[in-house]
Amino acid sequence: MARALRALRGAAGPERGPGLGPERGPRVRFGPSPTGFLHLGGLRTALYNYIFARKHQGTFILRVEDTDQNRVVPGAAEGIEDMLDWAGISPDESPRRGGSFGPYQQSHRLDLYRRASDMLLERGAAYRCFCTPQRLELLKKEALRSQQTPRYDNRCRHLTPAEVAEKLSQGLDWVVRFRLEKGVEPFQDLVYGWNKHEVADVEGDPVILKGDGFPTYHLANVVDDHYMGISHVLRGTEWLTSTSKHLLLYKAFGWDPPQFGHLPLLLNKDGGKLSKRQGDIFLECFARDGYLPEALLDIITNCGSGFAEKQMGRTLEELISQFEIGRITTHSALLDLEKLPEFNRIHLTRHIENEGLRQKLIRELQLLVEHVYGDQQVDQEVLEKEYVERVLLLRKGHIRLLKNLVSCDYSYLWVRPSVSREQLQTISAEVDEIGKLVLGLVTRQAAVLTVEELNKDLRSLQKQIKETKYSSMMQLLRLALSGQQHGPSVAEMMVTLGPKEVCGRIRKALSS
Repeated sequence: MARALRALRGAAGPERGPGLGPERGPRVRFGPSPTGFLHLGGLRTALYNYIFARKHQGTFILRVEDTDQNRVVPGAAEGIEDMLDWAGISPDESPRRGGSFGPYQQSHRLDLYRRASDMLLERGAAYRCFCTPQRLELLKKEALRSQQTPRYDNRCRHLTPAEVAEKLSQGLDWVVRFRLEKGVEPFQDLVYGWNKHEVADVEGDPVILKGDGFPTYHLANVVDDHYMGISHVLRGTEWLTSTSKHLLLYKAFGWDPPQFGHLPLLLNKDGGKLSKRQGDIFLECFARDGYLPEALLDIITNCGSGFAEKQMGRTLEELISQFEIGRITTHSALLDLEKLPEFNRIHLTRHIENEGLRQKLIRELQLLVEHVYGDQQVDQEVLEKEYVERVLLLRKGHIRLLKNLVSCDYSYLWVRPSVSREQLQTISAEVDEIGKLVLGLVTRQAAVLTVEELNKDLRSLQKQIKETKYSSMMQLLRLALSGQQHGPSVAEMMVTLGPKEVCGRIRKALSS
């Protein structure tokens, strides 16, 4: 730990400034709190950092911000990194991968924050506060009673060194507060342009180091961004009003700040906040439901800004090449999740068309079939690679999720029906003649089976039957091929099953 901290301190210095030099690209970070699952808002922040880094040959860092220990959920930090890997935007440096600027978990960097706090105390930029929780609660209640915004009254700011020494000798609990100064300098945000917020006019001096030795967000982020060499901070717009406070901290330390860019909010399509309580905005839920990560990356960028035009179906590589940070607008991004299945259809089609990605889908579909239909005596022939691959290629563009292929509508693909000759004869007495004609048709046209051609050929074939109407013939064939009364058209079923499977099922039904 001490060696890591020395390395961190050695990496510090004004020369590490935020510019994009020719020797190296930017260093950006995604700093989630491990309080639960990674949600779409967090994924969007991580993605913009990732594509900005890749666009400029930079470095993308995952830093776990777990200073609020009361809210930490065991396993959440690992889950967040798992989901970044799943989404295809793996960090270059992280708790799992390590790196030259670690540790990458704030709870493992407490000595560094204490040293930084001591530096501010020595310079008079911070002070110890001995106010009890009871006094702070009374201040809050009084402010609310007066219809004012609660704020600390900076009482301990005015303690003399002798008074501080006396309180310390009494063993009183204390925290460290940062002295907010008036007259903040404006800063140019990469998204919102010139900004400044006179924080000293609207809030009291903030706590930067708590009594348990853990820092607050303000201290930890400034210290870590400096020692980790972060050049650009891309984060949610909720932190825009805190940036002037952070810049005051940089000034007090004598450090050059990074460049800041604040991303507008990601909202529901009606303009409301995405609700984490609904549970349907967490990446684990989308992964479990079978959505491809590319579809999620596509939809959360398509509804926002940063690109010359809106376009469905962009790959991660296209997102990187087309991204321009100057194109991010201040308008909130309205997310319509009802469109996600269509985004997934586009990317699933691309996966099916790609030889390498298709092999992965084949194995996933085989497992899905075994899971859903395993207790229905699935014939091993329908799990063979060639058959499953044929189904994928023929259903390409028609399905939105891979699991659609194991729904009831497609059960005929995986479970060979047990249909007797007697059942078919209840529909038509000409079952043998129909079977013979269809077998001949399929055998003759095995290489060129298409839905359109089959529909025409089946209508022509029906005219050779004396008594059976076209609708009855279709009912008979559907029963022989699937064992069902409803489902896709008979021509579609025949094309998807393929000549070999169609002939096998008809012969089996006629002979049983």
